[in-house]
Amino acid sequence: MNHSSIFQMTATALFIAILLILFLTPLGLIPLGIINLTTLCIPVVAGTLVLGLKSGMVLGACFGTFSALSAFGILKPASGLAAMLVAESPILGILVCILPRLAIPLVTWAVYKLAARGKEHSVAALPFAAGAGSLTNTILYMGMLYLSFVITGLDVSPILAILATVAIGALGEAAVAILLSTSVVAALWRIPRR
Repeated sequence: MNHSSIFQMTATALFIAILLILFLTPLGLIPLGIINLTTLCIPVVAGTLVLGLKSGMVLGACFGTFSALSAFGILKPASGLAAMLVAESPILGILVCILPRLAIPLVTWAVYKLAARGKEHSVAALPFAAGAGSLTNTILYMGMLYLSFVITGLDVSPILAILATVAIGALGEAAVAILLSTSVVAALWRIPRR
């Protein structure tokens, strides 16, 4: 096994550990009055930009798996909406937890490649990629949750009631993801890999 693949595996494992720490502590979901800001997409976004799409997909799958385990009450108590969906349709609950998280690295990578215009390490492209990755998580998760509630016949009024705060929260989450991911990725890019 060469040094590059050892670095890739070790760095991916470190990003997974950071994701799990965020997931299991209050650092992953920061309450700000009527809204909650999630920082859980940041390791997925940063890991994708530092390690590439393949590792990013592993990180997205881990995020989705942690979310699914939470929805079933295994890792920590689930959110009320996720618990309601899982009680009605476990399969839809799993899909809502996993698919949006797998989309984070795909969108992050695609937006970075478009914004970087062929440059290998474009710091100017990082904010676009980080913001897009964060918004992908929020928009797809809430959209799929809403559609799943409609499909299963659950009352959508709880989702509609929080959509206004979700929009504000999504912008806040994107801003945090832009600030943290850009600085972390730019710093990690400066570390020489031998």
